Amino acid sequence: MIKLVRLLSTTTFCLSVLVLEGQHKVEKNKQAIMASVEKHQQELIELSDQIWAFAEPAMMEYNSAKVLADYAESQGFNVERGVADIPTAFIATYGSGSPIIGILGEFDALPGLSQKAEPYKEALVEGAAGHGCGHNMFGSGSLGAALAIKELLQQGKLKGTIRFYGTPAEEDLAGKVYMARAGLFDDLDICLDWHPGYENEANMASSQAVSDFSISFKGKSAHAAADPWNGRSALDAAEFFTTGINSLREHVKPTVRMHYVYTDAGHVPNVIPETASVWLWIRDSSRSGVLEVAERMKKIAEGAALMAGVSYEVKLNSGLYELLINEAGANVLHRNMEYVGPIVYSKEELAFGDKIMKAYGLESKGINGSIKPLASEDQEVPGGSTDVGDVSYIVPEITLLATTAPYESPWHSWVVVACGGMSIGHKGMLFAAKSLGTTMVDLFENAELRKEIKSEFLKRKGQEVWEAMLPDGPPPVPKVLSASD
Repeated sequence: MIKLVRLLSTTTFCLSVLVLEGQHKVEKNKQAIMASVEKHQQELIELSDQIWAFAEPAMMEYNSAKVLADYAESQGFNVERGVADIPTAFIATYGSGSPIIGILGEFDALPGLSQKAEPYKEALVEGAAGHGCGHNMFGSGSLGAALAIKELLQQGKLKGTIRFYGTPAEEDLAGKVYMARAGLFDDLDICLDWHPGYENEANMASSQAVSDFSISFKGKSAHAAADPWNGRSALDAAEFFTTGINSLREHVKPTVRMHYVYTDAGHVPNVIPETASVWLWIRDSSRSGVLEVAERMKKIAEGAALMAGVSYEVKLNSGLYELLINEAGANVLHRNMEYVGPIVYSKEELAFGDKIMKAYGLESKGINGSIKPLASEDQEVPGGSTDVGDVSYIVPEITLLATTAPYESPWHSWVVVACGGMSIGHKGMLFAAKSLGTTMVDLFENAELRKEIKSEFLKRKGQEVWEAMLPDGPPPVPKVLSASD
């Protein structure tokens, strides 16, 4: 009995030593992540500022994609460019074998939001695009986290594969959906991303699913005064259609959103319009809800065409799934955000935040660099949509939100552009790189944690089989004019 007790005590002691050694190893790796981001921080800031200045909109991010891909290549990543038939999409990979951890990076800007990095409204280039969603920091910060992991893999302190995805056209054309359709996320164990915001938190909120449609009508032109009876107005049909959509609003769930613009409504008043078209987005908290409303929308389009005596076509441009959250992943991310610690701002940065909010016409509430407590999933779904949602139905997805602008800043505005081009944005980007990098250390080291995250993913996904909501054919990449064109 004494021998058995001694044996058990010895075994327990050995196991305790192994656990402590394992914890010490993980701690040293996390310290190395922090040191790596700090070592490369000026390079990451320069990348972010370059992309901020390029301010290239969806599918046109040639310079932005190049500087990120070139930097990754210079740091020893194997870079594959032009993936999924998108010239500005790329993948940077380092390592081999399992686990394969992915991290997403965006870099597209929004049209018409050009702004200087100043606390008053003034365009950098009049009429040009600007990073009103902070994607200049998104791509650079994620690559910084991937680089820190790459260095640990190179030193033999971690085992597996790190993969950085350069993902264009989030704002407009669903770049990740085309990449997903090409199977580029299929072999990942876990994927991470982050997004600029005005609070630091591990995301526990879903997003809205959305479908993007073009509805076109074709009738017959005629003189609007001399012989209007010979015409068949496509514009009448378009107006009947939007009237129907507005009447439908009373009969859909509160989670549904429908918004449209006329993209063709005729040219002059004295010609009955032969063609007319409407660009419509339908959103809901789930893909199934969007599909249900879309079927009703198609009936309205058919009825509008019948009333006006014209033909019609409903074309799907793209669609996005809602974001599938992962609580196990959010928990480990939250712990690492606390490990990194809150963002601290200088007096000058706080003064900049005060001035810019007042210049926009909003009350200044400071800049919140604290770590927000982990929320429950029982919260209102935000109004936006993201193509990260499609990725989240293929692989477990963990999302970080990081402060890059004053509290309650108006997103998709010049305020966000200005802050993203100076130190307030830079600090949020570096916080994101450290938080994501330290989280990935846990994911590489802990097979049981990966298993727990994957199990939750499968449970939440249920019987849903992901299917790209895209038209047939290649991505709609705009033609780049040459000097001879």
